[in-house]
Amino acid sequence: MASKSVKLLWALSFSVILTLFSFQVRAAEPAHEEGKLDISHEIFSHIQDSHDWHIFSFGENHVTIPLPVIIYSPSSGLTAFMSSKFEHGHAAYNGYQLNTEGKVEALDGSKIYDISMTKNVVAMLLAVILILLVFLNVSKKYKKNGPDKAPSGLQNAIEACVVFIRDEVAIPNLGKDYRRFMPLILTIFFFIWIANMLGLIPGGANLTGNIAVTCCLAVIAFIVMLFTSKKHFWGHLFNPPGMPTAVKFILVPIEIISLIIKPIALMIRLFANMLAGHIVIACFVLLIFIFANLNQYIGMGFSVVSVGLSVFSMLIELLVTAIQAYIFANLTAIFIGQMIEDHSHHAGEEGFDHTDTERELSL
Repeated sequence: MASKSVKLLWALSFSVILTLFSFQVRAAEPAHEEGKLDISHEIFSHIQDSHDWHIFSFGENHVTIPLPVIIYSPSSGLTAFMSSKFEHGHAAYNGYQLNTEGKVEALDGSKIYDISMTKNVVAMLLAVILILLVFLNVSKKYKKNGPDKAPSGLQNAIEACVVFIRDEVAIPNLGKDYRRFMPLILTIFFFIWIANMLGLIPGGANLTGNIAVTCCLAVIAFIVMLFTSKKHFWGHLFNPPGMPTAVKFILVPIEIISLIIKPIALMIRLFANMLAGHIVIACFVLLIFIFANLNQYIGMGFSVVSVGLSVFSMLIELLVTAIQAYIFANLTAIFIGQMIEDHSHHAGEEGFDHTDTERELSL
Protein backbone atom coordinates (compact mmCIF):
# COMPACT_ATOMS: atom_id res chain seq x y z
CA MET A 1 0.00 0.00 0.00
CA ALA A 2 2.81 2.38 0.87
CA SER A 3 4.48 1.74 -2.48
CA LYS A 4 1.24 2.46 -4.35
CA SER A 5 0.74 5.67 -2.37
CA VAL A 6 4.24 6.86 -3.26
CA LYS A 7 3.69 6.10 -6.96
CA LEU A 8 0.35 7.92 -6.88
CA LEU A 9 1.99 10.91 -5.20
CA TRP A 10 4.69 11.01 -7.88
CA ALA A 11 2.08 10.82 -10.64
CA LEU A 12 0.03 13.63 -9.12
CA SER A 13 3.13 15.77 -8.55
CA PHE A 14 4.28 15.46 -12.16
CA SER A 15 0.74 16.11 -13.41
CA VAL A 16 0.63 19.37 -11.47
CA ILE A 17 4.14 20.30 -12.65
CA LEU A 18 3.28 19.66 -16.30
CA THR A 19 0.02 21.58 -15.99
CA LEU A 20 1.87 24.60 -14.58
CA PHE A 21 4.58 24.17 -17.21
CA SER A 22 2.00 24.24 -19.98
CA PHE A 23 0.72 27.52 -18.57
CA GLN A 24 4.27 28.84 -18.56
CA VAL A 25 4.79 27.85 -22.20
CA ARG A 26 1.68 29.85 -23.03
CA ALA A 27 3.07 32.77 -21.08
CA ALA A 28 3.48 35.34 -23.80
CA GLU A 29 0.61 36.30 -26.07
CA PRO A 30 0.87 33.92 -29.01
CA ALA A 31 1.57 35.34 -32.40
CA HIS A 32 -1.01 33.89 -34.73
CA GLU A 33 -1.00 33.71 -38.45
CA GLU A 34 -4.42 32.97 -39.88
CA GLY A 35 -5.49 31.53 -36.54
CA LYS A 36 -2.53 29.17 -36.27
CA LEU A 37 -0.20 28.86 -33.32
CA ASP A 38 3.30 30.31 -33.83
CA ILE A 39 5.44 27.51 -32.39
CA SER A 40 8.80 29.29 -32.57
CA HIS A 41 7.35 32.36 -30.84
CA GLU A 42 5.90 30.23 -28.04
CA ILE A 43 9.13 28.30 -27.47
CA PHE A 44 11.51 31.25 -27.51
CA SER A 45 9.19 33.43 -25.41
CA HIS A 46 9.54 30.74 -22.73
CA ILE A 47 13.33 30.32 -22.78
CA GLN A 48 14.47 33.90 -23.38
CA ASP A 49 15.30 36.49 -20.73
CA SER A 50 12.70 39.15 -19.84
CA HIS A 51 12.17 42.27 -17.74
CA ASP A 52 9.44 40.64 -15.66
CA TRP A 53 9.16 37.20 -14.10
CA HIS A 54 6.18 35.47 -15.71
CA ILE A 55 4.71 32.65 -13.61
CA PHE A 56 1.78 31.52 -15.78
CA SER A 57 -1.12 32.78 -17.88
CA PHE A 58 -4.75 31.79 -17.91
CA GLY A 59 -6.63 33.29 -20.80
CA GLU A 60 -5.99 37.03 -20.77
CA ASN A 61 -4.87 36.99 -17.13
CA HIS A 62 -1.12 37.03 -16.50
CA VAL A 63 0.55 36.25 -13.18
CA THR A 64 3.88 38.07 -13.25
CA ILE A 65 6.40 39.55 -10.84
CA PRO A 66 7.55 42.99 -12.05
CA LEU A 67 11.31 43.58 -11.91
CA PRO A 68 13.31 46.83 -11.69
CA VAL A 69 14.16 48.45 -15.02
CA ILE A 70 17.35 50.51 -14.74
CA ILE A 71 18.34 52.58 -17.78
CA TYR A 72 21.28 54.90 -18.24
CA SER A 73 21.11 57.42 -21.04
CA PRO A 74 24.04 59.78 -21.82
CA SER A 75 21.50 62.56 -22.41
CA SER A 76 19.00 62.07 -19.55
CA GLY A 77 21.08 60.15 -16.99
CA LEU A 78 19.93 57.27 -14.80
CA THR A 79 16.27 56.20 -14.79
CA ALA A 80 14.67 53.44 -12.72
CA PHE A 81 11.11 52.10 -12.61
CA MET A 82 9.25 48.80 -12.41
CA SER A 83 8.67 46.73 -15.55
CA SER A 84 4.89 46.75 -14.89
CA LYS A 85 4.88 50.26 -16.40
CA PHE A 86 5.37 48.64 -19.82
CA GLU A 87 2.11 46.64 -19.40
CA HIS A 88 3.64 43.49 -20.96
CA GLY A 89 5.03 45.46 -23.89
CA HIS A 90 1.78 47.26 -24.77
CA ALA A 91 2.72 50.66 -23.37
CA ALA A 92 5.65 53.07 -23.31
CA TYR A 93 6.85 54.82 -20.17
CA ASN A 94 9.07 57.81 -19.56
CA GLY A 95 10.38 57.77 -23.13
CA TYR A 96 11.16 54.04 -23.22
CA GLN A 97 9.42 50.96 -24.59
CA LEU A 98 9.96 47.23 -25.15
CA ASN A 99 10.71 46.23 -28.74
CA THR A 100 9.57 43.02 -30.42
CA GLU A 101 12.57 41.16 -28.92
CA GLY A 102 11.64 42.23 -25.38
CA LYS A 103 14.55 44.68 -25.07
CA VAL A 104 14.23 48.25 -23.81
CA GLU A 105 14.75 51.00 -26.37
CA ALA A 106 14.34 54.78 -26.37
CA LEU A 107 11.38 56.21 -28.26
CA ASP A 108 13.62 58.84 -29.84
CA GLY A 109 16.15 56.21 -30.94
CA SER A 110 18.95 57.54 -28.72
CA LYS A 111 21.62 55.23 -27.33
CA ILE A 112 20.90 53.76 -23.89
CA TYR A 113 22.57 51.28 -21.53
CA ASP A 114 20.23 48.71 -20.03
CA ILE A 115 21.46 47.53 -16.60
CA SER A 116 18.08 46.22 -15.45
CA MET A 117 17.41 43.40 -13.01
CA THR A 118 16.09 40.93 -15.56
CA LYS A 119 14.72 37.47 -14.82
CA ASN A 120 18.10 35.82 -15.39
CA VAL A 121 19.87 38.29 -13.09
CA VAL A 122 17.36 37.65 -10.30
CA ALA A 123 17.63 33.87 -10.87
CA MET A 124 21.43 34.12 -10.62
CA LEU A 125 21.13 35.98 -7.32
CA LEU A 126 18.68 33.34 -6.04
CA ALA A 127 21.16 30.60 -6.94
CA VAL A 128 23.93 32.43 -5.07
CA ILE A 129 21.69 32.93 -2.02
CA LEU A 130 20.75 29.23 -2.01
CA ILE A 131 24.42 28.23 -2.17
CA LEU A 132 25.26 30.55 0.73
CA LEU A 133 22.36 29.27 2.83
CA VAL A 134 23.26 25.63 2.20
CA PHE A 135 26.98 25.94 2.88
CA LEU A 136 26.64 28.28 5.84
CA ASN A 137 24.25 25.75 7.40
CA VAL A 138 26.67 22.87 6.73
CA SER A 139 29.61 24.92 8.02
CA LYS A 140 27.71 25.70 11.22
CA LYS A 141 27.12 21.97 11.75
CA TYR A 142 30.81 21.20 11.32
CA LYS A 143 31.76 23.90 13.82
CA LYS A 144 29.19 22.62 16.29
CA ASN A 145 29.77 18.86 15.99
CA GLY A 146 33.38 18.76 14.83
CA PRO A 147 34.82 16.61 12.04
CA ASP A 148 34.74 13.39 14.07
CA LYS A 149 30.96 13.17 14.40
CA ALA A 150 29.10 11.39 11.59
CA PRO A 151 27.28 13.86 9.32
CA SER A 152 23.50 13.83 9.03
CA GLY A 153 20.80 15.32 6.86
CA LEU A 154 21.87 18.04 4.45
CA GLN A 155 25.42 17.87 5.79
CA ASN A 156 25.64 14.23 4.74
CA ALA A 157 24.40 14.97 1.20
CA ILE A 158 26.77 17.90 0.70
CA GLU A 159 29.74 15.99 2.09
CA ALA A 160 29.10 13.14 -0.35
CA CYS A 161 29.15 15.64 -3.24
CA VAL A 162 32.31 17.34 -1.95
CA VAL A 163 34.12 14.01 -1.54
CA PHE A 164 33.04 12.95 -5.04
CA ILE A 165 34.35 16.17 -6.61
CA ARG A 166 37.59 15.89 -4.61
CA ASP A 167 38.29 12.25 -5.46
CA GLU A 168 36.95 12.09 -9.02
CA VAL A 169 37.66 15.58 -10.35
CA ALA A 170 40.24 17.54 -8.35
CA ILE A 171 42.81 14.89 -7.33
CA PRO A 172 43.07 13.03 -10.70
CA ASN A 173 43.43 16.27 -12.69
CA LEU A 174 45.24 18.61 -10.31
CA GLY A 175 47.35 16.24 -8.24
CA LYS A 176 49.00 17.73 -5.16
CA ASP A 177 47.66 21.20 -6.02
CA TYR A 178 44.04 20.05 -5.71
CA ARG A 179 43.43 21.87 -2.37
CA ARG A 180 44.28 25.18 -3.98
CA PHE A 181 41.55 24.83 -6.61
CA MET A 182 38.85 23.01 -4.63
CA PRO A 183 36.92 26.23 -3.75
CA LEU A 184 36.73 27.16 -7.43
CA ILE A 185 35.75 23.69 -8.66
CA LEU A 186 33.11 23.26 -5.93
CA THR A 187 31.65 26.73 -6.55
CA ILE A 188 31.37 26.07 -10.28
CA PHE A 189 29.80 22.65 -9.71
CA PHE A 190 27.19 23.72 -7.17
CA PHE A 191 26.33 26.99 -8.91
CA ILE A 192 25.68 25.29 -12.25
CA TRP A 193 23.79 22.41 -10.62
CA ILE A 194 21.50 24.69 -8.61
CA ALA A 195 20.98 27.03 -11.57
CA ASN A 196 20.07 24.05 -13.76
CA MET A 197 17.61 22.78 -11.16
CA LEU A 198 15.96 26.20 -10.81
CA GLY A 199 15.43 26.21 -14.55
CA LEU A 200 13.34 23.03 -14.36
CA ILE A 201 10.83 24.55 -11.93
CA PRO A 202 7.70 25.70 -13.81
CA GLY A 203 7.97 29.45 -14.13
CA GLY A 204 11.72 29.28 -13.49
CA ALA A 205 14.44 31.06 -15.45
CA ASN A 206 16.51 29.30 -18.09
CA LEU A 207 19.71 30.67 -16.56
CA THR A 208 22.33 28.26 -17.94
CA GLY A 209 20.48 28.23 -21.27
CA ASN A 210 21.64 31.84 -21.68
CA ILE A 211 24.95 32.04 -23.50
CA ALA A 212 25.94 35.22 -21.63
CA VAL A 213 25.87 33.30 -18.33
CA THR A 214 27.89 30.35 -19.63
CA CYS A 215 30.29 32.82 -21.29
CA CYS A 216 30.98 34.49 -17.92
CA LEU A 217 31.60 31.10 -16.29
CA ALA A 218 33.97 30.12 -19.10
CA VAL A 219 35.82 33.46 -18.90
CA ILE A 220 36.32 33.01 -15.13
CA ALA A 221 37.74 29.52 -15.73
CA PHE A 222 39.98 30.85 -18.52
CA ILE A 223 41.33 33.69 -16.35
CA VAL A 224 42.20 31.20 -13.60
CA MET A 225 43.91 29.01 -16.20
CA LEU A 226 46.06 31.90 -17.43
CA PHE A 227 47.03 33.25 -14.02
CA THR A 228 47.92 29.86 -12.56
CA SER A 229 49.89 28.63 -15.56
CA LYS A 230 53.56 27.74 -15.25
CA LYS A 231 56.55 28.70 -17.39
CA HIS A 232 56.80 25.04 -18.37
CA PHE A 233 53.43 25.28 -20.17
CA TRP A 234 54.22 28.49 -22.05
CA GLY A 235 57.61 27.16 -23.03
CA HIS A 236 56.04 24.09 -24.63
CA LEU A 237 53.32 26.28 -26.22
CA PHE A 238 55.59 28.77 -28.02
CA ASN A 239 58.66 26.58 -28.41
CA PRO A 240 57.70 22.90 -28.62
CA PRO A 241 60.82 20.87 -27.74
CA GLY A 242 62.19 18.40 -30.22
CA MET A 243 60.35 19.92 -33.20
CA PRO A 244 62.00 21.19 -36.40
CA THR A 245 61.80 24.97 -36.82
CA ALA A 246 59.60 24.69 -39.91
CA VAL A 247 57.08 22.54 -38.03
CA LYS A 248 56.96 25.03 -35.13
CA PHE A 249 55.60 27.73 -37.45
CA ILE A 250 52.62 25.44 -38.07
CA LEU A 251 52.30 23.88 -34.63
CA VAL A 252 52.45 27.05 -32.49
CA PRO A 253 49.42 28.77 -34.12
CA ILE A 254 47.46 25.52 -33.79
CA GLU A 255 48.33 25.31 -30.08
CA ILE A 256 47.32 28.94 -29.53
CA ILE A 257 44.01 28.34 -31.28
CA SER A 258 43.41 25.22 -29.18
CA LEU A 259 44.05 27.28 -26.03
CA ILE A 260 41.42 29.84 -27.06
CA ILE A 261 38.95 27.11 -28.02
CA LYS A 262 38.96 25.63 -24.50
CA PRO A 263 36.76 28.31 -22.86
CA ILE A 264 34.61 28.46 -25.99
CA ALA A 265 33.99 24.72 -25.69
CA LEU A 266 33.05 25.14 -22.02
CA MET A 267 30.64 27.94 -22.89
CA ILE A 268 28.87 26.29 -25.82
CA ARG A 269 28.66 22.80 -24.29
CA LEU A 270 26.69 23.92 -21.23
CA PHE A 271 24.58 26.47 -23.12
CA ALA A 272 23.61 24.10 -25.94
CA ASN A 273 22.74 21.17 -23.68
CA MET A 274 20.54 23.14 -21.30
CA LEU A 275 18.86 25.13 -24.07
CA ALA A 276 18.12 21.96 -26.04
CA GLY A 277 16.57 20.30 -22.98
CA HIS A 278 14.18 23.20 -22.39
CA ILE A 279 13.23 23.33 -26.07
CA VAL A 280 12.47 19.58 -26.15
CA ILE A 281 10.20 19.78 -23.09
CA ALA A 282 8.45 22.87 -24.46
CA CYS A 283 7.90 21.09 -27.81
CA PHE A 284 6.33 18.07 -26.12
CA VAL A 285 3.95 20.30 -24.16
CA LEU A 286 3.08 22.33 -27.26
CA LEU A 287 2.10 19.15 -29.10
CA ILE A 288 -1.14 19.30 -27.08
CA PHE A 289 -1.98 22.73 -28.51
CA ILE A 290 -0.85 21.78 -32.02
CA PHE A 291 -3.24 18.82 -32.14
CA ALA A 292 -5.93 20.84 -30.35
CA ASN A 293 -5.80 23.37 -33.22
CA LEU A 294 -6.68 20.52 -35.57
CA ASN A 295 -9.38 19.08 -33.34
CA GLN A 296 -9.97 19.61 -29.62
CA TYR A 297 -10.75 15.92 -29.06
CA ILE A 298 -7.53 14.88 -30.78
CA GLY A 299 -5.71 17.37 -28.57
CA MET A 300 -7.30 15.94 -25.44
CA GLY A 301 -6.43 12.41 -26.49
CA PHE A 302 -2.84 13.25 -27.37
CA SER A 303 -2.37 15.11 -24.09
CA VAL A 304 -1.76 11.76 -22.36
CA VAL A 305 1.11 10.99 -24.77
CA SER A 306 2.43 14.54 -24.53
CA VAL A 307 2.42 14.54 -20.73
CA GLY A 308 4.14 11.14 -20.69
CA LEU A 309 6.89 12.34 -23.05
CA SER A 310 7.28 15.56 -21.05
CA VAL A 311 7.58 13.71 -17.75
CA PHE A 312 10.18 11.39 -19.27
CA SER A 313 12.14 14.38 -20.62
CA MET A 314 12.01 16.12 -17.26
CA LEU A 315 13.34 13.01 -15.54
CA ILE A 316 16.19 12.93 -18.06
CA GLU A 317 16.80 16.63 -17.47
CA LEU A 318 17.12 15.98 -13.73
CA LEU A 319 20.11 13.78 -14.56
CA VAL A 320 21.43 16.24 -17.14
CA THR A 321 21.46 19.08 -14.58
CA ALA A 322 23.98 17.21 -12.43
CA ILE A 323 25.88 15.70 -15.37
CA GLN A 324 26.45 19.10 -17.04
CA ALA A 325 27.62 20.62 -13.74
CA TYR A 326 30.05 17.71 -13.33
CA ILE A 327 31.32 17.98 -16.92
CA PHE A 328 31.94 21.74 -16.64
CA ALA A 329 33.76 21.32 -13.32
CA ASN A 330 35.75 18.34 -14.62
CA LEU A 331 36.81 20.09 -17.85
CA THR A 332 37.81 23.17 -15.85
CA ALA A 333 40.00 20.99 -13.64
CA ILE A 334 41.48 19.25 -16.70
CA PHE A 335 42.31 22.54 -18.42
CA ILE A 336 43.86 24.01 -15.27
CA GLY A 337 45.83 20.79 -14.78
CA GLN A 338 47.24 21.19 -18.28
CA MET A 339 48.32 24.76 -17.54
CA ILE A 340 50.16 23.77 -14.38
CA GLU A 341 52.48 20.80 -14.23
CA ASP A 342 50.44 17.63 -14.59
CA HIS A 343 50.98 15.76 -11.30
CA SER A 344 48.30 13.17 -11.91
CA HIS A 345 50.70 10.87 -13.78
CA HIS A 346 53.36 11.14 -11.07
CA ALA A 347 51.22 11.10 -7.96
CA GLY A 348 51.65 7.38 -7.38
CA GLU A 349 55.42 7.59 -7.90
CA GLU A 350 55.74 10.46 -5.39
CA GLY A 351 53.71 8.64 -2.78
CA PHE A 352 50.61 10.84 -3.08
CA ASP A 353 47.68 9.28 -1.28
CA HIS A 354 44.44 9.49 -3.23
CA THR A 355 42.41 8.16 -0.32
CA ASP A 356 42.52 11.18 1.97
CA THR A 357 40.54 10.89 5.16
CA GLU A 358 37.20 12.56 5.67
CA ARG A 359 38.87 14.81 8.26
CA GLU A 360 40.41 16.85 5.41
CA LEU A 361 37.00 18.26 4.51
CA SER A 362 37.05 20.36 7.65
CA LEU A 363 40.50 21.79 7.05
